[in-house]
Amino acid sequence: MTPVFGHGHLRLYLLKLLDESPKHGYELIQALSERFGGTYAPSAGTIYPRLAKLEDEGLVTKTADGRKTVYEITEAGRAELDSRESELTSIENDLTDSVRRLADEVRSGVGEAMKSLRADLASAARQAREATDATTQSYSSWFAFDPTQDAPGQDAKGDTSSDETRAADETSASADASRDASRDEIRDVDIALAEFRQSVRTALRASGARGAVPAGTAAAFARRLDEVRASLLADLGK
Repeated sequence: MTPVFGHGHLRLYLLKLLDESPKHGYELIQALSERFGGTYAPSAGTIYPRLAKLEDEGLVTKTADGRKTVYEITEAGRAELDSRESELTSIENDLTDSVRRLADEVRSGVGEAMKSLRADLASAARQAREATDATTQSYSSWFAFDPTQDAPGQDAKGDTSSDETRAADETSASADASRDASRDEIRDVDIALAEFRQSVRTALRASGARGAVPAGTAAAFARRLDEVRASLLADLGK
């Protein structure tokens, strides 16, 4: 979306903006952006070379204002504006047309983007509905069984399948309880081992600080641990 500036028109329009008031480069870029309703802003690479050319031709001067360079139109610049007043009118008309065209392009682009977004949202909603329907059908099939109907394996003497199921459930529950108890025992052993390790380390460090740890302590400690491990394994039937 590039506005149409005829040959030399941007140069002349910069003179017009500077005739309104002195400006630094960024202010000129902002002023042009405002003229185009924010749809176009020239780059610094477009503005500054033209300002340098205008300065070389004696149509503008520049002064330093802190870290900014301010450009101001000269009498020669005003004289050129006066001599090309009809061109300025044509440039203003071209700017109006450019703004209208750019606005149309922006609206068209936004409209296409909104259409694409609505299509994406509709597709996502459709996929979500399909997933929900599939889940609902799956659950419906789970609960479609009627327990009042005769089940395979049931005869007039009684519901043998139900008895077998209950027995299997009880066995499974007993096994689960046994596993839970075993996990609790293992956890308690782990806690006891951790506490034992910490207490022994504390005692050894304290004795070492006093120089009271006799030679052969480590070997005696390992031997006694082996005896305890053998006894425990025997109790566990290993």
